[in-house]
Amino acid sequence: MSVLQRVVKPTTRKGKKILLKKEPQVIEGPKKAIFLKGRKTSDKVRYVLNDMYDLKKPEGQKLSKRNDITVFEDATKVEFLCKKYDSSLFVMGSHSKKRPDNLVIGRMFNNELLDMIELHVEEYEGLKNFVASKVMLGVKPCLLFNGPLWEESEELKHLKSIFIDFFHKETVNAIRLQGIEHSINFNATPDGPRIDFTLRRTKLPTEDLMKEACTQPKELKLTKKKNISTDELGTTHGRIHVGKQNINSIQTRKMKGLKKTVEEKKIEKATKRKALAENNELVKKKRV
Repeated sequence: MSVLQRVVKPTTRKGKKILLKKEPQVIEGPKKAIFLKGRKTSDKVRYVLNDMYDLKKPEGQKLSKRNDITVFEDATKVEFLCKKYDSSLFVMGSHSKKRPDNLVIGRMFNNELLDMIELHVEEYEGLKNFVASKVMLGVKPCLLFNGPLWEESEELKHLKSIFIDFFHKETVNAIRLQGIEHSINFNATPDGPRIDFTLRRTKLPTEDLMKEACTQPKELKLTKKKNISTDELGTTHGRIHVGKQNINSIQTRKMKGLKKTVEEKKIEKATKRKALAENNELVKKKRV
């Protein structure tokens, strides 16, 4: 039976700000992750955890103590640690005779386990085995998923989604190619630092829970704009509806070339007098 945790209302302005930051935001930032060890861990798993932590920094929290946790049997301890460190992702490494060089990657939703996938580290060539510059803090990587299998299997689809959530940084509108310093390739070719995984146990969410976890806030939903369309080349076209206009009453620019002559003015005055006289006669006839 789980122990109920009391919710203490904040009494200071600083405490209110901290709680507001922990609440769901309209535009979420990079997801935090915790890295923990099981009862036993091999050297290979420790190196994998260290390299993944270096790629995740500064949104990562590495725990040094070992934990007696069996995630697929009971996930309450992992949920408690994720809530404690305000993390929505976790990576746990373990090693046993039944499951050697084991790695579990999972996600949280509403402080509860959403999904997790267990992987076997078959072969690993770490960052320390290659002479290259260190990964800079906060650099956004380019993720490349090679092969059609990522879209054919439901389990691999979820694994791809977890990897994207794990390595995702801030959302940007444009990318400058000169600013991309490193890329992470998810394939089977032995070139550069790499990790070979084989799929073990999985715990996937239901369709309703996954749909609820992927819902976007109303503020981010695009509303259809009237009378605006975009062609195939990306040009935006707008349609403006204007009422009927009397062209004769439009005030045009006065120019010397358009100025009326003396004769035209006399003719215009004569026509106006004639029209006024006819109008007066009609009014008199009606009165009679």
